Amino acid sequence: MRAGGSDPIREAVRLLAERRNAVALTGAGISVESGIPSFRGAQGMWAKYDPMEYATLHAFMRSPRKVWAMLSEMVSVCGGAAPNAAHKGLAALEETGVVRAVITQNVDGLHQAAGSRRVIEYHGNLDVLICVSCWKRYPTRERWTPGGVPLCDCGEILKPNVVLFGEPIPWLAQEQAEEEARTCGVLLVIGTSAQVSPACDIPRIAKESGAAVVEINPEPTSLTASVTDIQLQGNASALIARLIELLLDPAV
Repeated sequence: MRAGGSDPIREAVRLLAERRNAVALTGAGISVESGIPSFRGAQGMWAKYDPMEYATLHAFMRSPRKVWAMLSEMVSVCGGAAPNAAHKGLAALEETGVVRAVITQNVDGLHQAAGSRRVIEYHGNLDVLICVSCWKRYPTRERWTPGGVPLCDCGEILKPNVVLFGEPIPWLAQEQAEEEARTCGVLLVIGTSAQVSPACDIPRIAKESGAAVVEINPEPTSLTASVTDIQLQGNASALIARLIELLLDPAV
């Protein structure tokens, strides 16, 4: 069901309007406009920090103070970020009943800050710290200071409640995400190439269950030729704003 010769954005609007049970899958690309660099690419975190040295559970357990050098930068950048128009647009689409849930690979909490109510956080959230010894949890703002290493009351170093390489996806988040993928009518894939397992399964599950996959990315991805039904190439904020405009008034 590729868009063919029709206007792809109007075809996406038609599907969203008819089915009204869309789910969004978002990745780092949606937050770049908020000043949060993606992990990959020349300006990404992995260009500065080797993920196998700084972003695995093994690395954290072996040398948590070293890993916190990277984590502090993430917490600082994400803590100072605000939702952009793409986040707000998805919240508006939820408010109108077009989008029913957001599955995000991001840990920045910007979807909730924008007003989205049904957010499934596939990789956790930087707003919470957890002790890997006694499992006590704390709001990050209560224990972390810039450049510091937060400690639990038991004396152990706290870890952000995010999924590091080598950790499993929280089972409830994975179950909920896969259920949303199986039962949605349209899957909006925004700001991600969905290459990291098991998030990469979400577009495939949706596609095999009969959903239309609408991809919003600045460039073609590995999904474009194999899974995507409608490709909207460009800026996420502008494209989501256009979708909303056409949903409100198809004659525009």
